[in-house]
Amino acid sequence: QVQLVESGGGLVQAGGSLRLSCAASGGPFRIYNMGWFRQAPGNEQEFVGGISWSGGSAYADSVKGRFTISRDNAKNTVYLQMNNLKPEDAAVYYCAVGLRTSYISIRDYDYWGPGTQVTVSS
Repeated sequence: QVQLVESGGGLVQAGGSLRLSCAASGGPFRIYNMGWFRQAPGNEQEFVGGISWSGGSAYADSVKGRFTISRDNAKNTVYLQMNNLKPEDAAVYYCAVGLRTSYISIRDYDYWGPGTQVTVSS
């Protein structure tokens, strides 16, 4: 059973940066696609970005140029570097493991972490 634990959330001022981490256990991390999603109060969960097992990446338009996903297969960890944060980026951020060819939709993911809160003050 794959288990995921996110960390690195917190309170940051608008324009600041945070790096989220997601540690995976219970499976061959190197073959997983990994994704980041977020959900703000009253909103549906939305795709933030994903990175394939081979290193390809994709991002939501709202975060392109500001957020970067990377992975360290030796540490079974995926990261989300968030720069120039905006108040609208505030949400609970979730990482997820996907086992399908595609990695850009919530339907592509099978296992989820509990989430970490990101708060952005204006």
